[in-house]
Formats: sequence, C-alpha cells, structure tokens
Amino acid sequence: MTDIRRVVVTGLDTVELRTEPRADLAPDEVRARTVTIGVCGSDTHALHGRHPLIPIPYYPGHEVTGVVTEIGSDVTSVVVGERVTVEPTLPCWACKQCRRGEENLCENLQFFGCGYPQGGMADEFVVRADRLHPIPDGMDDVTASLIEPLSTPVHAGRIAGPLTDQAVVIMGCGTIGLLMLAVARYEGARRIVMTDPLASKRDIAVRHGADAVVDAAQADLVGQVRVALGESADVVFDCVAIQATIVAAIHLASKGGTVAIVGVPSADVVIPTITVQDNQIRIQGCATYLPQDYAKSIEMLLAGAVRATDFVTAEFPLTQAREAFAASSSGQEIKVLIRP
Repeated sequence: MTDIRRVVVTGLDTVELRTEPRADLAPDEVRARTVTIGVCGSDTHALHGRHPLIPIPYYPGHEVTGVVTEIGSDVTSVVVGERVTVEPTLPCWACKQCRRGEENLCENLQFFGCGYPQGGMADEFVVRADRLHPIPDGMDDVTASLIEPLSTPVHAGRIAGPLTDQAVVIMGCGTIGLLMLAVARYEGARRIVMTDPLASKRDIAVRHGADAVVDAAQADLVGQVRVALGESADVVFDCVAIQATIVAAIHLASKGGTVAIVGVPSADVVIPTITVQDNQIRIQGCATYLPQDYAKSIEMLLAGAVRATDFVTAEFPLTQAREAFAASSSGQEIKVLIRP
C-alpha cells in the first residue's frame, strides 16, 4: 500500500502535513489525484475554533478538483482520466429531504472535507462517484477551482430570488460576498450596494462591479446604505452573519423583503422580531447547493461572468498548507489555492 500526504487540522491553530496510508476504494467510490484545493472561510474558521459544525481534528479540503485515477467496481458515471470537481455534500438518499430532491438538507448529511474521514487537501482523495461533476474541456484548472465556492452564492441567489430588477444589499466584501455580487449582476439586479469595515475590501468590490459601497463600521450604517441604494432592499445577502450584520440586514429590507443568511454564523444571534413580524420579512437560510447550482456556476464561469484572475490571488504547495491557511485568514487575499 502506497502512503500519501494529507493535511490534518489537529488542534486549534494547528495545521500538520502527515503521511498516511491510502484509503481503500469501495465499489461506489472513485480515487482521484488532487489538482487544486481552495482554502475556504469554513476551513479557517474551524482552524480557529469558530465553526459551529466542524469538530477538530478534521481533514480539510472540500473545494477540490482532481483527475480520476481509479474507479470502484460499481462505478459507470466517470472514467479514469476524467477531470472532476467534488460536490462535497454526502446525502443518505433515504430521508424525506433526499427523496424530494433537497439532498443538501439531508437528515443524515455528511460533508466531505468537513468532519468526514476524507478531505481533498492531500495528494489524492476518495469519494463517492455520485458526488462528482465533470469539468468542461474548455475550462482551465484554476477556473475550475471556483465551481464549488461560486455554487454557494448561486444557490443563495436562486432560493432568495428572483433577483432580476431587484435592489440588493450584500453584507461583506470577502470571497463569498464578491461571488454573491457576481451572481446578482448575472441575474440582472437593478442596483447593488455592499458593506465592509475594511476600505481595501470595499475598493475591490467597486472594481468587481458594486454600484456603491458603505463602511460597515459607520454608526448610521442602515441610513447610509439606504441612501446609497436609493430605496429599501428587496433582498439582503448577509455573507458575514454576526449579530450586527443580521440586525442591520433586517432593518435594511423592504417590507415583504428577504434577508438571506449566506455566511456561516459562529454563534446564535438575537433578531428584532417586531420588525420581522410587522414588516413581513422573510429570513432565508442558505445551505450549500444542489446539482443545478453547480450547473449554473459552470455556466457563469464559461461565460466569463467570474474570472479566475480576479479571484485567485495566491497559490501554495501542499507542503505550505499552514502558510496557505494564514494567507486565507489574513484578509489580504480573495481566494487561496493549494496545489499538491
């Protein structure tokens, strides 16, 4: 049996590169050589003990692309040599959510790269064949690395929308916020205002097409955003999900509007329920994605609505995984990739 290198988050703020035996291959699984792994905000939050759903230790790497090197005896959906990206949700296919086509809400959901025995931050990975999507021949590897992260805001826009001719506010100008901006633009939003406390991130949002940006640290944030938007918001996407942003989002929403929680909260918050009830505001949770969101993500990337050169700002080898996590946590990068 050949050993492989795997990154393991072994404790708070502790990233190690270990040599471990290759995983066995079940009949419904595929083995793939890793090509790219994105460092997600969920990865860094878990590293620092701020992710409520990822226990430590864990094997990171859910934003992964690879090349199939071996298939299980029951696999017919992919072939050796095919380039693939992983849809990391691992549904049971038996519960009522799975049976009605909402497998992202599976009652028994497991998540590849997040508290699961396998993750993609390694020389190779093993995953069920039904969780793979083929990468189009005309798409380069770096662009393909954005399929999974873009699918999250695609899903949020789909279930909180439609966004055509809507006034939209996006809280947070990090990676997901900027991808959310791309989705809102692609879907035809009328005007988009973004907020962030960091001037550098607000500048990036303007360059990516935000109509206006507002300093999230301002005391009168709601008033300033409404002035910049010119009206109340039909949809507010909270890509930060802390107490201050969720309360602001609720006060920014139009009567009958929607507040979509896209960022992963590190803790529960208190909401202004009087405003929610009296203004008939819909608070929409946004959990991962479905295959149709991957398809729209690929469509957007092929159309050039999201360009890898605008998003992938740093790359590291697997031996520098610790440095990659630090770069992703720094706030100076948009998307950090690791290449084994």
